[in-house]
Amino acid sequence: MTQIRGVILDVDGTLVDSNSAHARAWADALHEYGFAVDEQRIRRLIGMGGDNLLPEVANLDKDSEPGSQISRRRSEIFKTKYLAQVQPLPGTRELVEHLRNDQRQLIIASSAQADELEQLLRIAEVGELLPERTSAEDAAHSKPEPDIIQVALDKLGLPADQALILATRRTTFRLPAKLG
Repeated sequence: MTQIRGVILDVDGTLVDSNSAHARAWADALHEYGFAVDEQRIRRLIGMGGDNLLPEVANLDKDSEPGSQISRRRSEIFKTKYLAQVQPLPGTRELVEHLRNDQRQLIIASSAQADELEQLLRIAEVGELLPERTSAEDAAHSKPEPDIIQVALDKLGLPADQALILATRRTTFRLPAKLG
């Protein structure tokens, strides 16, 4: 049996209770631009990056003019209206400390934008414990595509069979081809 040497951690819904806040921010931003999308529908898609969520709920490319505007507005709404409500999930810091003390290599793999990721890790009170990070800027495609996981594995310098992904049950990843 292969030894697990590294742990890839998701953030939203895994370290912090932020999925509802993200869904509300997306719903608010979409509504401002004339798209009536049910918040519950969006909530089921949280974990994906905007490049996957926008085509799914509004048939928009994230890099199109309206897609870019909605994405920027969602970020503004999230940071100004909902971020203060986000709380760490129980036991988050203790879990991360345990994994570090157990000599596991740790890395964050999130579809969040880097500035939001920093704030979420501060809320989770684990930012200083997790210096290795990957975010939306590091991958061509966000989750559920495997890009962010492959970047995390590359940064850890580990083969996929020596790493564990810790994410909520709602998070869906397409695994890198090396695992297939």
